[in-house]
Amino acid sequence: MITYPHTIEEFKKMFQSEDDCVRYLFEIRKQTGFVCPACGHGEFWIVNERLYECRKCHRQTSAKADTIFHDSKQSLLTWFNAAWLFVTQKNGASAKGIQQNLGLRSYQTAWTMLQKLRTAMVRSNRSKLSGTVEVDETYLGGSKTGKRGRGAAGKTLVAVAVELQAVIPKKGAIIRDNYRKYRLSRVRLQCITDSSKSSLHSFIQDNIEPESVVITDSLSSYNGIEELGYKHERYVVSKAGSPDEELPHVHLAASLLDRWILGTLQGGSGKKHLQAYLDEFVFRFNRKTSRHRGLLFYRILECAVTSDIVTYRDIVDKCKINI
Repeated sequence: MITYPHTIEEFKKMFQSEDDCVRYLFEIRKQTGFVCPACGHGEFWIVNERLYECRKCHRQTSAKADTIFHDSKQSLLTWFNAAWLFVTQKNGASAKGIQQNLGLRSYQTAWTMLQKLRTAMVRSNRSKLSGTVEVDETYLGGSKTGKRGRGAAGKTLVAVAVELQAVIPKKGAIIRDNYRKYRLSRVRLQCITDSSKSSLHSFIQDNIEPESVVITDSLSSYNGIEELGYKHERYVVSKAGSPDEELPHVHLAASLLDRWILGTLQGGSGKKHLQAYLDEFVFRFNRKTSRHRGLLFYRILECAVTSDIVTYRDIVDKCKINI
């Protein structure tokens, strides 16, 4: 794997100029696999440290082409600094903070850069959750006080899936509490229009491997997932009982998400772009055990060179839910 900076001092030494950034991005593109944007061929010659040439159609392509940096007016050095600030801060960074730290004239520029980085956080080939997975829905956002449970007014419905990892007890220890038998491994979050069978089944199929054990509450919309190849376990929650007692891990993940949005975003995620913030939370949560924050910087650059081109207008118009 390509060397990545572990500290801010190493980052500053590695990336002192635009050429340093181009060379680094060039190496990442070579490692992730070059694909000619014109003919789709995967073999190339190196013209210089800034250009590839397709061996089939001879089109020359820059290191920035067909990435989230495509046609950006900002230098790669600015992008790298933004990416470092964005991923190495534990709870993320705001567009206002990026604007001030990088001396950008426009708030819109900083916001667009962060939204493009969030887009890159979702890899098209990422592995699905597997094993034992808890699934439920939660409501986020909204300034209105709505009724509790499904159907809360002014809020956005989000499907939550949590992959559980079995806890190996120390020698001689006995775990009697079912909650402590597992720890949270990976999560998936997705805005959905409603809690219908179609919406929830699609979410499960898109995010969970078949043959996994899927644990849900007794909502009828989950009926039939056995026919999709999953092993289904239901918890029936009594009126007097708390749902948190039956699906503790998925509710813990939802609580962490809620606190992250309130803390980092001051609750101002907005319906239209909520999915982008959910993707950021998933990226951070699923890499919470990374030993070095710099590894997250390297990972997001890996994703950036394989992501589709996205423009400001694409981001503004993008809306995965009907509002």
